[in-house]
Amino acid sequence: MRVSNTKEFASAGPRRQQLARLVVTRGFLRVADASLELGVSEVTIRADLSALELTGSVVRVHGGAMPTSAMVDPESPLEASVDRDAAAKLAIGREAAALVSSGESVYVDAGSTAMALARALVDRRELHDVVVVTPGLTIALALEAALPRFTVIVTGGTLRPLQHSLVNPFAMPMVDSLNLDWAFIGCNGIHAQRGVTNVNLPEAEIKTRVLARSRRRVLIADATKLGRADLAVIAPIVEFETLVTAGDAEPGILAELTAAGLGIIRG
Repeated sequence: MRVSNTKEFASAGPRRQQLARLVVTRGFLRVADASLELGVSEVTIRADLSALELTGSVVRVHGGAMPTSAMVDPESPLEASVDRDAAAKLAIGREAAALVSSGESVYVDAGSTAMALARALVDRRELHDVVVVTPGLTIALALEAALPRFTVIVTGGTLRPLQHSLVNPFAMPMVDSLNLDWAFIGCNGIHAQRGVTNVNLPEAEIKTRVLARSRRRVLIADATKLGRADLAVIAPIVEFETLVTAGDAEPGILAELTAAGLGIIRG
């Protein structure tokens, strides 16, 4: 045991650098996962994370660690996110909007990719009698251009900054009163084993509840979200039938998601 510990401490520097990279890349890293991947004990991983926290590299949270930046500003303002990977989001919006037919009910999530979907729905002039439910105030304003072809319903709740979205209290009773044809869900991470995740717990809670009220569930996310896992779990991969994505996705990650049962539409 002493020999093993000596080896672990001898390689602490490079291992901690690798550990810090994993935390930044994934957004949230569990102690148990890091132990398996790096081949050291969970006790050692906890000690490494504590050392990294002292240097300001990570922040310890229950069960693991997150990047320091995630605790200061876990989300970008919607206005800034819209311009990031804009071409990919535009392509995702077009492909996702093409799935919707007249007379259907649709949940459009908050966020910059959802904004691209909302604009693409508005551009489909032949669509009519579509009911769109959204927690995003800016999403609702973008959809206003489609009135009276669309009926736009905004969930109730408490306003969150940055994403301009509504969460509990009061959002859940609204969602629970619906039967939706489509749920288009945005997220911060899609991982074959760890599921679909979000950086914000209240928003993840709404997304999870919407899935239970929707007949068809579609993920809308650009390639930067693939292979990542963040703090709040929305649902396992098997809860979704389709991912609409665009951008430079790693073939190996796409293969893992397909093997997990997720259909993929590339924009």
